Amino acid sequence: MADWNPSLYLQFDAERTRPAADLLSRIAHLQVEHAVDLGCGPGNSTRLLRAAWPLATIVGIDNSPAMLVQAAQALPDCEFIDADIARWRPAQPPDVIYANASLQWLTDHETLFPHLVNQLADNGTLAVQMPDNWQEPSHTLMRQVASEMGLPDRGRQPLLPPAAWYDLLSRQGCEVDIWRTTYFHPLASHQAIVDWLQGHRVTPLSGRPGRAGRKRVSHTLFRIAGRTLSVTV
Repeated sequence: MADWNPSLYLQFDAERTRPAADLLSRIAHLQVEHAVDLGCGPGNSTRLLRAAWPLATIVGIDNSPAMLVQAAQALPDCEFIDADIARWRPAQPPDVIYANASLQWLTDHETLFPHLVNQLADNGTLAVQMPDNWQEPSHTLMRQVASEMGLPDRGRQPLLPPAAWYDLLSRQGCEVDIWRTTYFHPLASHQAIVDWLQGHRVTPLSGRPGRAGRKRVSHTLFRIAGRTLSVTV
């Protein structure tokens, strides 16, 4: 599977970081000595954690070597570890486990979330933001293109409904706070939509390896996006 492209991902740094900042704003008042950024990517979300808790130990977890190199260069005072989130175990229980736009790519949330809660220090906080856009036109487009090209379905699945999340986490003894925010990101062109979508490694289109395959994916996305999508995601 191809690695992430940090440069392409960060073309939309402001748009991708805004939900991360909004999530952090709910917990920035906490006293934190040790925080973990699950799926830290190129460090755009980790940078926010460092600013919120300048004296804390901040650890970023990701399984993309390219993203980790970018993050380590940007934040030399944080630790970055190459690990699979589903199998990750902290060296010591963190006060905060923070995951912005990463856990939606994983399956079996009914097992994963209780596992993460159990990794926390006493009175710790699990803060998660997951894009609930499986039915949005851009993601429907990716599945359509994948089907046209005969690619295996390696993309996301729909998220649980809010009531199911509440029940799942409250059974773990958590005080649960759930909210939904809709972000509108006007983009400059249909090519920008294609660039946004291809900034992710794990999509319904990630089964097409090689430069020629990726070029065909890009052309097919652009062709269909031009006739089906407004310039927004």
